[in-house]
Amino acid sequence: MSEETIKVVVRRREEQGHGVLVLDLASAEGGALPPFEAGAHVDVHLGDGLVRQYSLAGTPADRSVYRLGILKDPKSRGGSVAAHERLREGTEIRIGVPRNHFPLAMDARHTVLVGGGIGITPMIAMAHALSDAGKSFELHYCGRTRAACAFLDELTAGAFADRVHPHFDDGGEAQRLDLGAVLGKADPGAHIYVCGPSGFMDWVIGEARRLGLPEARIHKEYFQVETDSSGGAFDVVARKSGKTVRVEEGQTIVDALAAVGIKIQVSCEQGVCGTCLCNVLEGVPDHRDIFLTDEEKADNDQMLLCCSRAKTETLVLDI
Repeated sequence: MSEETIKVVVRRREEQGHGVLVLDLASAEGGALPPFEAGAHVDVHLGDGLVRQYSLAGTPADRSVYRLGILKDPKSRGGSVAAHERLREGTEIRIGVPRNHFPLAMDARHTVLVGGGIGITPMIAMAHALSDAGKSFELHYCGRTRAACAFLDELTAGAFADRVHPHFDDGGEAQRLDLGAVLGKADPGAHIYVCGPSGFMDWVIGEARRLGLPEARIHKEYFQVETDSSGGAFDVVARKSGKTVRVEEGQTIVDALAAVGIKIQVSCEQGVCGTCLCNVLEGVPDHRDIFLTDEEKADNDQMLLCCSRAKTETLVLDI
């Protein structure tokens, strides 16, 4: 999570689709906001210790506002509900400066953007960036129904409307997303980007692999995953703090450390955002996050404490 924050004010609030809060955030002090690249997100401080990450959905060329789309998730752990209830026009909040774990390869010969539901948000910024740069791309927006989808009107009426392809679960077969056809006619050097519910993303990624796209040209950003805390107990040594704690089966490292007075800053609590990233001094982690790359996991010198566990009897952490 970014430690540097800026004060912003909710300039505009609108509810679109089914339970999607669309916000325009402007600098509370006036002037331009810090620059961001397509794919970036910000940490939104919602009060009561709640910090959540939301993708920037506006055009990177416009630094007068940051645009967010926040789905009111029925399985919310407090973040999306707090955003819907607390963020009114005129409300001042603090947010982190933009960070990007989902960068866009601007040198690709062709780009296929696939957003499922609220996963459309980073794709909007990518489409703007590609359009402004005169790049070849197409944007596929998948949703359950047209009425449920936010941002749809502006996407289908905007400057790159001819490259926007909506697909709805309740629509006819002809308008369903056919990845085989899309990737089959795309440039051989095409890159694909996907964001959305984990099951939807797994399908898109699996199809892209089946169709022969190299891993280096398949880009993904999960915003929610199912966590697994199963596994045997192990010990964690917090070297800087001089404390050792037993992490029981079904217990997270974060919770075990909290019990002995060591508070770890967390946000997503699902291994997505990287807020609780920690250096590993000894032992082998059992990586259960989707934040670290496969290469970073193989190094075994860092781990996410909200969801990962241990393959060895003891982990020594730099905390």
